[in-house]
Formats: sequence, C-alpha cells, structure tokens
Amino acid sequence: MTRRTFAHMAAAAPLAAAGSGKIRAAMVGTGHGHAASKIKALLSMPEYEFVGLCRPDAQDPAIGDVFGQVPALDYPAVLKDASIEMIAVEGADAEQNLAWAQLAISAGKWVHLDKPPGANLTGLQWLLEEAAKRGRIVQMGYQWRYHSGMQAAMEAARQGWLGRVYRFRASIDKPIDADERKHLAKYRGGMMFSEGCHLIDRATALLGKPTKVTGFIRHHSPIADGLADNSLVVLDYPSAVAEISLAGFDPLGNQHRYVEILGTNGSAKAQPFAPVRLTVELKKSAGPYKAGLQTLEPPSPPGLSYTPDFAEMAAVIRHGAKPTYSAEHDLMTQAVLLEACGML
Repeated sequence: MTRRTFAHMAAAAPLAAAGSGKIRAAMVGTGHGHAASKIKALLSMPEYEFVGLCRPDAQDPAIGDVFGQVPALDYPAVLKDASIEMIAVEGADAEQNLAWAQLAISAGKWVHLDKPPGANLTGLQWLLEEAAKRGRIVQMGYQWRYHSGMQAAMEAARQGWLGRVYRFRASIDKPIDADERKHLAKYRGGMMFSEGCHLIDRATALLGKPTKVTGFIRHHSPIADGLADNSLVVLDYPSAVAEISLAGFDPLGNQHRYVEILGTNGSAKAQPFAPVRLTVELKKSAGPYKAGLQTLEPPSPPGLSYTPDFAEMAAVIRHGAKPTYSAEHDLMTQAVLLEACGML
C-alpha cells in the first residue's frame, strides 16, 4: 500500500455518524502496565460508561485492585454487543493485542490500542486499512502525546522559537525486575521495542520520517536472559539527528528521563516528566520565552493520566473530530521502531 493510496483511503472513509449519550466502553487484556490506570481514567470520565473487563488469556497478569472491582465480560459477547462502541486493548503481549484489536475493528468498534502495536507491520497495516474502510479509528496509546512539557518543547521547535532544529535527544532509563525482564525479552528489540517506542513516536511527530534508521540493540546485564537492556537508536534527517537511548539499570531513572530539542537559537527540555518541568534556554527572546535560561512548570491537564487520550477519542466518536495523529503517522512510526530494533 503506497503513501498516496493510504492517505486517499483514510480521506475517503468518513467517520461514522455521531451518536449521543455516554460511550459504552470495555477493556480486553490486563497485563499491560497502563491497563489499571486506563480503567480508572475511563471510570472517572463523564463521557464514558465503563462496562467491564475481558480477560481471554488467563495467563495475562492482573496486578492491582481495580481489576477485581469491575465486571468480568466475555470477549466474543462484547464484540457482538452493538451497544459497546469502544474497546481499549491492554494485554501484556504485543502480538496478542494486535489480534484482539483486529477482532474489535472487524466488529465495528472504535479501538484504543496500547503500545507497541504488534511486531508485524503487515498486521498493523491491515488493521488501519480496515478501520478506515469502516469509518473507525485506532488510537495509539503512546502515553506522552499529551504531556504538557513535551508539547511545549515541540511547539517551541515548530514555531521556530528555537531556531533551526538540528537535534532531538531523549532517554527513559529505568530499573527493571526479573519478571519484567522475562516479559520484555520475548522480542528482539527488548526495552527499546516496548518502552523506547514512546520516544520514537515523539521524534517522528516532530521531524517526520527519517532518511536512515540505525539501532544499537544490546544486552549488557550479567543476567543471562538475552534481554536487550541497553540500547541507542539514531534517526537521520536531511538537517537533523534524533538520538534515543534506553537502559534498564539507572536506579533513579524516573527523575533522569528527558526529551530535549536543540536549535540554532537555543533549546527546550522536558525533565523530569513528573512533576512536569520545562527548561528553555535561548540566545534571543522568541515567542513567549525571554533570552537566557528559564525553568517553567507547564500545567498538566486536570484529571487522571490518560484522560486527554480518551477525551480526544470521545470527541472523535461523538462529534466527528479529526484525530491529532493520523493512521499514516502511526504506521510510519511503527516501521521506524521495527527497523530500529532489527525486527523489520
């Protein structure tokens, strides 16, 4: 499928007629690290009626009280229930999640699919094609798309306030335990495949499709499990470079995480991610920023994490709003991720 064909298909398939009232939503899968928080977000939002949870795979982990506090549902029954409009896919295994999402789209549901969207690019392409044909969307669960610090840094770059952007740098190191290592080791890309996809999504959202992708996917732990736990990805662009690193060793990894954009007039850096902090340093004042070094605390959206994602999905379903991120972007980002991990 060519870029032109994909774009034409997406444009030619209008979103389904908007309904009214609360959106009845269900979740399939429990093992994803975001699953419990997303149930809480859906329960907290007036736009949704969360009807329950499907756990087709009994081996899918379900850690947290919230899983036992919502109704248990049968996935085939949910797929047949026309009153359930949206399904959040949150299993532990990327390929299983892709298969569950394909069933949901085939049943005419709107889908929120957590990252990474499978290890099979052809499968994701089919999913996005089928969603477009049916007037539906697949919303990807990259958790920092609505992060106020990153949004502010990317706006500064897009508005030209940083000058000509020449580099994007980011890292999300974190310590991981034995159980998580076993789960992440299933795929060749390891931590970069499962966690680094968030940052690859931020790089491609700012800079677009790279001209070259180079991945250094390494195992450096004394634990002999083969997990790629120390990795670097370099994305080449005609006038910029993106560097994304990720490792599983930093005991203070959460506070050391950052996204930084550098330009010929200065830089903008989101670090830490929580609480949100933005550091901007400019040679000349530009936009809302003065010359010199300044540290700001951009306000986060009210409510729980992931409510901005589901608020946008509600606007798409009920009001025909245009999604911020296109299916074409999501397919390109997944192709970059798989190539970076040596999985394409």
